[in-house]
Amino acid sequence: MNPSLATRHSWFEATARARLAGLLDAGSFREILPPAEAQPSPHLAQLDLPGAFDDGVVIGCGRLAGKAVFAAAQEGQFMGGAVGEIHGAKIVGLLRRAVKEKPAAVLFLIDSGGVRLHEANAGLIAISEIMRAVLDVRAAGVPVVALVGGSCGAFGGMGIVAKLCSAILISEEGRLALSGPEVIETVAGVEEFDAKDRALVWRVTGGKHRYLMGDCAMLVEDDLAAFRRGATEFLAGWTEPAPSLAGLRARQQVLKNRLAAYGALRDGLQVWAALGVAEPESVPLLDRDSLVALKEGLPT
Repeated sequence: MNPSLATRHSWFEATARARLAGLLDAGSFREILPPAEAQPSPHLAQLDLPGAFDDGVVIGCGRLAGKAVFAAAQEGQFMGGAVGEIHGAKIVGLLRRAVKEKPAAVLFLIDSGGVRLHEANAGLIAISEIMRAVLDVRAAGVPVVALVGGSCGAFGGMGIVAKLCSAILISEEGRLALSGPEVIETVAGVEEFDAKDRALVWRVTGGKHRYLMGDCAMLVEDDLAAFRRGATEFLAGWTEPAPSLAGLRARQQVLKNRLAAYGALRDGLQVWAALGVAEPESVPLLDRDSLVALKEGLPT
């Protein structure tokens, strides 16, 4: 057995608490609203659905490489990490506290399919409040870093939240998009997007594609230690920029250019070819270091 594989601890397979334990300095995490203070969702109880003592998200304070940070970790194994009223309120509360206390960063461990439809408008309102709170934290000069590599990815409202963060660190196993494959297939038909074609799903929404498209700041291995190293490295060289209209317009122009260049393409392979990748079919086989080197050689 490869020794590196023997000592690797998968981020994709880990629980929210295991991810926090592997990400932050040993013993530094202090949970806010721990199990003894839990308030499970009243909405789920009314529908006779099982709840969770933390409502699918863990929030608290800790340290990363000695620096004080706040962290929120969604539990994808509970209702797909879907956001409900209490789930969202916990995240918003942590973000509002970050505005006041100004930690070195807020680490957002996203693992969610979006809004919890069981809670309808309460879930949608929660997503909108998280969006506003993320922007308030960034405006206060505190970076918010999304870490995406769980089984549920970052879809729906949480896909938008991820893109509102200062940066996204993603693994090959991570996925990022507005609408999930099953949603697209249901609304537009299998001819538009075959949700059962897992290779297609990852070529369009997976970490490698998002990294090549410039949607993510860093591609990391599916390993707790790799996410820790990536977050530490990113924050060491990052200063949260002041909000500006010029910056917003520049980003909007990038999106317009992307739509013009790739809007008619239907597969990651076609997009990679248009980017200038000489052998786009080889991208799924490239390891992280090879893909990083490839991206550095592509025109910006």
